[in-house]
Amino acid sequence: MKWEDTCTEPQVERVVPVYNKIDVSGLQIFLRDKFVVWASNGSNVEEIWNNLKNIVYVSIECIVSHKTLRKYSDSEYYNKVIKRLKSKVRKEYNRRKLGVYCIEILKQISKQLLAAKKSAQEAFLKSVLSKEDKYWSDF
Repeated sequence: MKWEDTCTEPQVERVVPVYNKIDVSGLQIFLRDKFVVWASNGSNVEEIWNNLKNIVYVSIECIVSHKTLRKYSDSEYYNKVIKRLKSKVRKEYNRRKLGVYCIEILKQISKQLLAAKKSAQEAFLKSVLSKEDKYWSDF
């Protein structure tokens, strides 16, 4: 068993459609072309419904752009303090336009967050390496 096997996990990637960036005119043209095929095929409601679903799925794959969502790998060592500091940084980041005072608070909290992340990561690595004493030399 190697270091990569014990301490890393593969990133979970998921492809999702970005509906707010649809080529509307392209979608309309595509659906108009498929309407004749959809309306003429099918002898009962279920077949017509299945044809419509297939046309919509194909249009989503062809016309709608997609993006890949990745899971952050560093979130496994986050603790309550880091999560609280991250929410404070987000809050102050949104308030930064209110003045210089808010920007100073943002800088201060950001430094605290980076220090907390570093110490949490070091503690996480020490705990992993203490479990795997024989792999310490490889590290």
